Amino acid sequence: MSFLGKEIRMNRLISKKDNRYFGLTVDHAMARGVLPGLGDIKNTLDKLIAGGPDSITMHKGIADTCFTSHAGKIPLILKCSTFSPYQPDADTVVADVEEAVRYGADAISIGCIVGGDTQSTQIAAVGKIAKDAASYGMPLVAHIYPRGNRINQSDRCSEKAVAYAVRVGAELGVDIVKTNYTGSIDSFAKVVEACPAKVVVAGGTLGNTPKDYFQLVHDALSAGAIGITFGRCVFQYQDPTSLIKSISALIHKNLSITEALQMLDDLEHHQ
Repeated sequence: MSFLGKEIRMNRLISKKDNRYFGLTVDHAMARGVLPGLGDIKNTLDKLIAGGPDSITMHKGIADTCFTSHAGKIPLILKCSTFSPYQPDADTVVADVEEAVRYGADAISIGCIVGGDTQSTQIAAVGKIAKDAASYGMPLVAHIYPRGNRINQSDRCSEKAVAYAVRVGAELGVDIVKTNYTGSIDSFAKVVEACPAKVVVAGGTLGNTPKDYFQLVHDALSAGAIGITFGRCVFQYQDPTSLIKSISALIHKNLSITEALQMLDDLEHHQ
C-alpha cells in the first residue's frame, strides 16, 4: 500500500524546513457553546486565514457553509468528534475519514478524554479512526486531555497524567497529539520523550495576554513540541490577523518573545 498521499498531506501541515507547526481551531461551539468570536464565523474565518496559519480545524457543517472561499489557501483539518457542555468528559464521533477525503482535508482530528469512566469508548473510537485514516493516507490529529472524572482537577496538567495521555495517542497510531502544557519546560520535555508521535501544545489555558501566548510557544518549542494550536485566545483577540502573523514568525522565523511583541505592535499600529 502506498503512503504517498499521507506524506503529501503531512508536508502541507508541517514544514520540512523547520519541522514546526502552528494550527488554529474553531471547533468550540458544540463543545463549549457559541463563544464570543464564533457568532459571525464567516468574518472570523476571514481574519484568521488572512494571518496565514499552518492549518485550521473545524466541523463539516462550518466547512460546507464558510470555508469554500478559502479552499486551497491553508490546509483544512476536519474535526470528527466533540464533547458538549452537558457531557464534558465524553467525545462523540460525528464524522469519518471518508468525509474528510471528500472535503479535501489534509488531516482528520478526533478528541479523546482519558482518565474517566468513558475512556474505553473513546480510545476505541480513536483506534477505529486511526485504522481508517491509515487506509486513506490521511494524517490523524488527536486532542487528548487527561481530564476524566477519575483524575483530580489539580492533577490534569501533571507530567504523569499528560505523559499518559500523549502515549495513548502514540500507542493507537495518532500522528500528531495535542495536549495540555505541564507548566514547565523540563516536565513537558519528559512528556515529549514519552511520545513517539509528534506533540503539539494546546494554547488558551495559560495566561491572557500576547506575551503569555508567546511565552507558551517559546517554552513548548524549547521542550521539544513541534508547535502549538490556538483557539479562543486568537479568535477572541482584538486583531487576530496580526496576532497570528506574530505567532507564526515566532515559530517559523525564530523571533524572540520581545521581537514578536514588537512585530505585533507594529502590525496593529500600521494597518
